[in-house]
Amino acid sequence: MDFVIAQGNNFTTSTNNMIQGTNFIANSTTMIASSVPPLSRYENQKRRDWNTFCQYVRNHQPPLSLPQCSSAHILEFLRYLDQFGKTKIHNQNCPFFGLLNPPAPCPCPLRQAWGSLDALIGRLRAAYEENGGKPEMNPFGSRNVRLFLREVRDFQSKSRGVSYEKKRKRPSSSTNNNKQKTTVAVDGGDCGTGRCATFCGYGNIGNNN
Repeated sequence: MDFVIAQGNNFTTSTNNMIQGTNFIANSTTMIASSVPPLSRYENQKRRDWNTFCQYVRNHQPPLSLPQCSSAHILEFLRYLDQFGKTKIHNQNCPFFGLLNPPAPCPCPLRQAWGSLDALIGRLRAAYEENGGKPEMNPFGSRNVRLFLREVRDFQSKSRGVSYEKKRKRPSSSTNNNKQKTTVAVDGGDCGTGRCATFCGYGNIGNNN
């Protein structure tokens, strides 16, 4: 009888130890999970973009693998995304071509905005290398893709009547006064020369082609 009771006590103790061990593992996993910082908005978007591109590659006909992707496939992917665009791009024969705020609707297609495509390529270029791709073989950074984005930017700028040029910060008045004083002291105020332009901090303007 005592032997049965002892066995029962040992079983209860072992069960309690197993439960405590399971709780310890669960708590440790929770602590590790909570200690990992959440992904930023950029990282989440980059992961979604990469998954979308990989799905596109898997469904491609004829069959395609990631190492086989070239700049031509990247351009094909960007054109494929146009069907999901939400930006009105006016054709050249549209009466609203070049108008920032058209007065009426028109049948021109919706496309992906240049800014969205440019940001997308930047994220995919980073994701490609993070997933084992070689930088020198990265199709997202190819010259053809850069030229395509430039053409899209230029056409959409004309079509929508918007400017994508970055605004330059105007220097403060005190900075201008200092530059003018320095110019007078060095070149007698003749800012048409390359030497003066270089000294004023704008580069050798007189020698730019």
